Formats: sequence, structure tokens, C-alpha cells
Amino acid sequence: MVRKRHALIAIPLIILIFTLLGGFVGPQVPVASAATETADAVDAAERLPSKEVDTFAHFYALVDQNFADPLKPEKAIYRGAIPGMLRTLDPHSNFFDPKDYQSVLEDQRGAYSGIGMQVAARNGKTVVIAPFPGSPAYKVGMRPGDIILFVNDKSTDGLNTTEVADLLKGPRGTEVKVVVSREGAPDYLSFNLIRDQIDRKSVPDAVWARPGVAYVKILQFGENTGRELDENLKRLGEQNIKGLVLDLRGNPGGLLNAGVAVADKFLQKGQIIVSHHGRSSPERPYLARNGNHGNNYPIVVLVDRSSASAAEIVAGALQDHDRGWVLGEQTFGKGLVQTVFPLRDRTALALTTAHFYTPSGRLIQRDFTNKSFYEYYYNRGTETRNELDVKMTDSGRRVYGGGGITPDEKFEAAKLDHLQIDLIRASLFTFTRAWFAKHRDPLPKGWMPNEQVLEELHEHLLTTNVKFTEAEWTQHHDWIRRYLAKEMYIHGFNVDESDRMFAQTDPEVARAIEAMPKAEALVDKARKIAVQRMR
Repeated sequence: MVRKRHALIAIPLIILIFTLLGGFVGPQVPVASAATETADAVDAAERLPSKEVDTFAHFYALVDQNFADPLKPEKAIYRGAIPGMLRTLDPHSNFFDPKDYQSVLEDQRGAYSGIGMQVAARNGKTVVIAPFPGSPAYKVGMRPGDIILFVNDKSTDGLNTTEVADLLKGPRGTEVKVVVSREGAPDYLSFNLIRDQIDRKSVPDAVWARPGVAYVKILQFGENTGRELDENLKRLGEQNIKGLVLDLRGNPGGLLNAGVAVADKFLQKGQIIVSHHGRSSPERPYLARNGNHGNNYPIVVLVDRSSASAAEIVAGALQDHDRGWVLGEQTFGKGLVQTVFPLRDRTALALTTAHFYTPSGRLIQRDFTNKSFYEYYYNRGTETRNELDVKMTDSGRRVYGGGGITPDEKFEAAKLDHLQIDLIRASLFTFTRAWFAKHRDPLPKGWMPNEQVLEELHEHLLTTNVKFTEAEWTQHHDWIRRYLAKEMYIHGFNVDESDRMFAQTDPEVARAIEAMPKAEALVDKARKIAVQRMR
């Protein structure tokens, strides 16, 4: 009797969740989109597919009454029914449980409360990869390579990296005790830290890649991206920029408004940046409201297979207006717009509500029908453009929709072989950890690994049974030196200095600088055509 009563209570609740998705609570949070209006709950209820809802209610009652173990409604709904329904729609609609939703908000805000360091799994242990400069972890002297053993006297044995990271997070101003082992230290080291707000920039400090050529990388598009970009260009002195390398490689996207703000910085006032519309979302264009104020320096945009969503909005806008020369690989191809609806219990729904279109009218969404989500994300072809969706840039160049942004000039990094993969996954890290345990003197500014250090790495690989040939070692000599420097800069300086050095020695950045005259020719041609049209 109790079980039947429980089912009678649960069924209307499930119907309500399935039809109204728990009831909308609070403001909508846009992800690669502006927030859209939602249907009134009463209107939605009137449109319920009653037959299908009755079928589901009956199905749930059977499961609840007859399953071998007591059924947990929140597990059946939040982890089963709702995600299962969303998987039938498209690859980007998603349900966030409280933990995932909190991570989404932190990513958007670029801030969280903790001790400020990147951790990862190494040989079954959680290891410090890099304390963030200025963070509590950095200030107390925690180092890359420290193995985290205890957090507040709780052993990390058996915990995965996410679980350890959750222990390190907490309200600002609270204390956390971390015990680590460090190579070369005779005993465990204990640190008492006060948690603080950790701000993670979406735009790392811009640098001069060459005299007059600025380099800016955007990691993702969050609430502060537009402001951070402005601050970087002002710090360099935008009037001194003769060319800009805008790096969007590996950028998964983020907030549409942030992408619009970045594109606005480089386009002319009034030019269209992107538009979107859907079944319940009227067409909405986004225009450059401020413009570039006459700063028409040439731009080369770097993209790769992981550049997606808002990153594609920026690349597409600059390409369609002939404002930037796009260099790299075909981008991911995400032209779907998600709106995040906060729900009760600190959960949220990210629902695809529209498609977005580049200024020329291209839809860049890659086909996801008749394939698994795994195939959609990981087994992509290199050429997926839609030959029937042909548009023109401002100067009359052909561009295509269908499968991401096709670069104006292709640059594909060579695939990594087994030696390079091993070095990135583990060997460079373990070697660097051991090297700094023996060498205590600080690295001088501008330091790079010499042949002696490379020979020590060579011996380390042999003693740790890494399989490679001398021909492979010689073939990858320059690559190994650069990637070893990246790892050693994290230990010897900090992660920001490592990223700066890595960008300034990047072969693709050098290729972008070589392509700067092509970007300049685009700007000149677009300017001449605009003048002719005004006549």
C-alpha cells in the first residue's frame, strides 16, 4: 500500500518535470546564445501530449512497484529519463545536475573559491600540475609534482582527481590543510591554506610575437572575455599594433554575447556579427555597436578542429567581412544555440533553441544524424562543408556552410607518434619533477633547455623503459626541446610564463605572422569595395 501511494505521488511529479522540466526558476543563463523567452507553464501544460504522458506514467508506476530494489525518483529522473530524452534530440542539449551546473556557472564567471591550482592523475595519485600565480597554493610554496596525500586529514587513497579537487574547494576565507609528498624532500610537507576567490582569465596576457605583431589567445568565452581583451590591447598599446594573431585553437566556445563583444572589437560599427532563429525563437541579428574605431590592422585567426561555437562565431564574422585571414584546420561545426534554463534543486537544462548564421548567411552546423554522439565528437571527417550552402564574403570570396569554418589557408600539425604521446602524457612531467629535485638554483630569464638537459632526458627515457629509436629522437629534437621547455617553465617560473614562451616559439604562430600580408590585402580589398559601393 505504501509503494502504491508512493507511485501515485511520484507520477504527477514526473509528468510535471517531463512537461515543464521542473518549472523555470530564476533568470535564464545563455550559453553561446542570448537567453530566449520561455512558454508560460499553463500554456505548456495545455499542450501536453496526454496519451504519451499517460503511457510514461503507467510505465513508471510498473517500474516503481515491481523493480527488485526501492526506486529513487531523483536518480530515475535526473540521471535516466531526462538525459535519455535529451539524447534523442541533438548532441548539445544537456541536463546539468547540481555539481555540473555549478561548474558551468564557474566557467562562465571565470572564478571559483579554492586554493588555486591545476591537478591531474599520475600513476593512481592526484598530483599538482601547476599552482596558479598569486593563488593561496602558489603563495605557500606548493609546487608542480607535489603528490596530494591528505586534505583536512582525509586520505586521498581511492579518490579520483575530481573528488580531490572538490575537497580543495570551499567557501572563501575557510581553512584547508593539505599534506603532500615531494621528490627530494625527506618527509611529508604540510600546508595550511586559506581559501580565496580564484580568478581564471579567459584571455591570458597578450604578448608581442614579433615587433609590431601582437599575439592574443582566447581560451573560452565567458562573462569577462570582452573586458579582458580590451585590457590586453590597451596594455600593449593598440595604436602600436601593426598586425594581430588571434588564437582560437582549442576554444570550445561559451557565451554568445562574449563572442559578439570580441568580434565587435575588430569590425566596423553597424556590421552584422551573427544572427540566430529557431521554431520558438524569432530571428535576431547582432550588430557591432562600438566598432574598431579605425583600428584596421590586419588579423590572422588561428583555428583547429576544437574551435567551436562562439569561437566559430568570431572566426566566421571576421572571415565573412574579410577582416581576418583564417589559418588552421576546419573548425568543429557547432551552429546550434543552447539556452540554459535553471531548474529547482540547483539543476539546469541546456536546450537547443535556435541555429546561428554567420554574416553571409552560412549555417555551419555539422550533420549529426545517423551517427552516435561518440562518432559526432571524435570521428569527424576533415572535409564536411555543404557544397550547396555557398555564400560570398564582402569582397566576393566563396565561403561554405555545413561543417564548421573552412580556413582560408590550411595548416595541420603533424600527427603525434608514440614517443611524442608518451612524452606529453608522463615522461616530460616525471623527468622535470626529478630534475628540479636535484637542481635548486632558479632558472635565468629566457632560459631554454640545452643539449646537456636534453641528454639527461634521453637517459631518463632509457632508464624508464620508454621505447624509441635514435632516429625518432633526432627527428623530434626541436619538438622535444620546446615541449620540455614548456614543462620546465611551469616548475621553474609559473604556468603563465610557460604559456607565453610556448606561444612565442609556436611554428603555427610563425606561419600566421608570415600570412599577415594576406590579411592586410583582405582589409585593403574590402575597404576599396566599400568605397566603390558608396559611390
